[in-house]
Amino acid sequence: MRLDKFLKVSRLIKRRSVANTVSEMGRVLVNGQSAKPAKQLKAGDIIEIEYANHIEKVEVLVIPTGNVSVQEASSLYKVIENDN
Repeated sequence: MRLDKFLKVSRLIKRRSVANTVSEMGRVLVNGQSAKPAKQLKAGDIIEIEYANHIEKVEVLVIPTGNVSVQEASSLYKVIENDN
């Protein structure tokens, strides 16, 4: 699954267009390297997102194949670090 779509489906970022923009700005790292929105993710990848006022680091646990409900969204990843 594409990085931008995963960020939207997992609800780490609210909209896919915002996920695209943030990725293009270099504020999203996958396994320690800057990632483009089309980067293909796999289970075990580490995503680091730089928000305006904090950094969140998560590990991808599951790559969804279809629609994901709000309740299931948080089960797609595990928070490793959350610097507020």
